[in-house]
Amino acid sequence: MMNKQMTQHTTIADVAKAAGVSATTVSRILNGHYDKMRPATRKRVEKAINDLHFVPTASARLLRQNHSHVVGILVGDISNPFSSLLAKGIDDVLQQAGYDILLMNTNNSRENERRALQRLYQQRVDGIIVQPNSRYFNQFSSAIHHDIPLVIVDREVDDQPSTVGKVTSANRDACYNLGKILYQKNYQNILTVSARFAEASGQIPRIAGLKVAAADNGLSYHNIETRGHDRNWLAKVFLQQLNELKGKTAVVSLMGPILFDLLAIFKELNLSFPGDIGLVSFDDWEWSQYVANGIFLLKQDMELMGNLAANKLLTQINRASTVSSTTLLPVEIVARQSL
Repeated sequence: MMNKQMTQHTTIADVAKAAGVSATTVSRILNGHYDKMRPATRKRVEKAINDLHFVPTASARLLRQNHSHVVGILVGDISNPFSSLLAKGIDDVLQQAGYDILLMNTNNSRENERRALQRLYQQRVDGIIVQPNSRYFNQFSSAIHHDIPLVIVDREVDDQPSTVGKVTSANRDACYNLGKILYQKNYQNILTVSARFAEASGQIPRIAGLKVAAADNGLSYHNIETRGHDRNWLAKVFLQQLNELKGKTAVVSLMGPILFDLLAIFKELNLSFPGDIGLVSFDDWEWSQYVANGIFLLKQDMELMGNLAANKLLTQINRASTVSSTTLLPVEIVARQSL
């Protein structure tokens, strides 16, 4: 249940004292006026704001006295269909319950995420669902400090308390099982292609599962990280890596958008699947069944994930509690002819 005792409300003066600046300087930063301000000063004030769990204009107790019927949703990249479908799944549930959503795109940036969270605290939202960028819970702990219900969705935060709500896919187990399937199909090499734009990328447990599966089944494992590089770079590195591998190789796209680049590269190199190479991908949004004889998939239900996250949040709101649990969704294997 929520705390009945709250610490004394932190003021701008408290933040100013902790940062060693004037209250005017703190006010300027809170209002986004950074002109002519030294970066070190801004960083010191922002650290004090975070350390003191400061929320302008109202104490955490006041924030919880009146419901706004608004829930804050933070997604990593709104242009990614995964994030869009996730947000839709959340909104479908919350709208029926009488809540509006305040959808914010963090662009896979920890700093954007930090600022967005501060704005949500100031907006007095009734709860927050976040697809995290930071791998460490300190980024989100102010929500719990202020008794704001919180659910972490999709990506995993390393040190998240077990009492904080989470909905994610069983990525590690799914990829371990995929490794066993590749072994059974007589593949000798696993070559994954990743694009980890966020610190808390969902591709991290996928890589971990495939690494263990490769080791357990005597396969070689290799990964190409594409962040910061274009398709031409990937084509060059991919061909170099492929030529160094001996035996049958399966290529695994660790997120849907990478599959577009891989298909273009395969076409340029005249590689067919499964004849020349095996191909597996996460998340295709249905279209890959029409490529050749279809692509072997690991599918997540993004809208269901959003539904479950929203229901977890509503339970917390209705119970006036920040205590929740973890839900792991299975990853569906769609066996097609690309392996």
